[in-house]
Amino acid sequence: MTAVLGIGAAVLLLSVIAVRLSTRLGLPSLLLYLGIGVLLGEAVLGIQFEDADLTRSLGTAALVLILTEGGLTTRWSAVKPSLGLGIALSTVSVAVSIGVTGLALHHLLGLDWRTALLWGAVLSSTDAAAVFSVLRGVGVGKRLIGPLELESGINDAPVYIAVVLLASPDPITWTAPLLMAYELVAGAAVGIALGWLGGFALRRAALPSTGLYPLATVAVCLLAYTAGDLAHASGFLAVYTAALVLGNARLPHRADTLSFAEGLGWLAQIGLFVLLGLYASPGRLLEALVPALVAGAVLVLLARPLSVAVAALPFKVPWREQVFISWSGLRGAVPIVFALIPLIQQVPGARQLVDAVFVLVIVLTVVQGTSLPWLARWLKLVRSGEAQEVEVDSSVLDELGAELLQVRIQRGSKLHGVYLSELRLPPGASVSLVVRADQGFTPQPTTRLQEHDQMLVVCTDTARTATEHRIRAVDRAGRFARWKGDAGLP
Repeated sequence: MTAVLGIGAAVLLLSVIAVRLSTRLGLPSLLLYLGIGVLLGEAVLGIQFEDADLTRSLGTAALVLILTEGGLTTRWSAVKPSLGLGIALSTVSVAVSIGVTGLALHHLLGLDWRTALLWGAVLSSTDAAAVFSVLRGVGVGKRLIGPLELESGINDAPVYIAVVLLASPDPITWTAPLLMAYELVAGAAVGIALGWLGGFALRRAALPSTGLYPLATVAVCLLAYTAGDLAHASGFLAVYTAALVLGNARLPHRADTLSFAEGLGWLAQIGLFVLLGLYASPGRLLEALVPALVAGAVLVLLARPLSVAVAALPFKVPWREQVFISWSGLRGAVPIVFALIPLIQQVPGARQLVDAVFVLVIVLTVVQGTSLPWLARWLKLVRSGEAQEVEVDSSVLDELGAELLQVRIQRGSKLHGVYLSELRLPPGASVSLVVRADQGFTPQPTTRLQEHDQMLVVCTDTARTATEHRIRAVDRAGRFARWKGDAGLP
């Protein structure tokens, strides 16, 4: 047990360092995680891991956490204008991609119709982890990021249903589209309902610790997945919509919750890709190279552009943006996890599908992930000199050597009635915000503090102690604290 914990910690630290390395090399960090898994596996260090069922179960759990992070950190204001296009890319585009890929692979690789369509279904899902980690750093506007994020968060649901149907030995009847429609609608309804109820409960809960709010928020999202699955609906869509609702609700300690979810998402991505790399068998990947390249060419050059064109037709999307959306259909861990479903059900040819998908994910991630910034500039979707979205992050205070203090003025405090100018905070400290009766405003020197006010005080690390002493002194002795000899010390 001790050795397992030590190896896990070392792998996690190495993966975190890989994020910085991938940024310098211009490669998606997901590839480095896969490489770490391969190094740990049978070909190098000799760790044997061939349990497909366990890999799929752990992979599904990681995908749920990744969708939770994606939903919580997606701004509704950014994706709302592209809601129609995002839904079309998640449904219509998926159907067209499955059909076109299946038709082509049936003729090019000689696969039977059901197996060819199964290949098309597995390959039609874009990966939320890959999209969220790569696309947000490209520099394109919300008009393009919005539908792509929605697509990557939603399309796992219909693709999963399609893979399960095609991998099953049962015949596909006319009721299959109705079943798929029910699972999607019911999953979305379950997610929205639990997201709203969870937000309502969290706003009224008085939890004893700030750190419990992020845990409770993530627990609501996981509950949405379970509830959707028990209702025979799409658990993937339920967890994403619940997280989307919660992430855009007025949650207590929202910044802490989003930061926790981001860290949890990174942990899930690292664990998932290392696990898949560990499961892969490099000796078999060479045999799957030709089928993988054929399937990749069909997918990237034919199925994806055609499916995007059909989905975008009602929305009059310019051709430049259609080209970028087509090239942004990044594949990652999701197709590999979904490819394990027919392998577990012992579908003929499933092993070749898993190996081909693994090779294809590596090739497409390198080709598409590294060329997206260049393509955006070539299509003139990123204009030099144009203001980009400002990145707002509360953790940046650590980099600036500053801290944020929250002060509540309790009943009976001598801070009541004190003008802001009379606080005379030390150099390096200032009151940036006052919240009074749930209304926030920027205070002026003439602002008079009142009971039940809340203040946000920004100060440097070196000024924190003196700032706290001064606020405590005024709290006990009022505006003349120094004249009364109160320095604020306990």
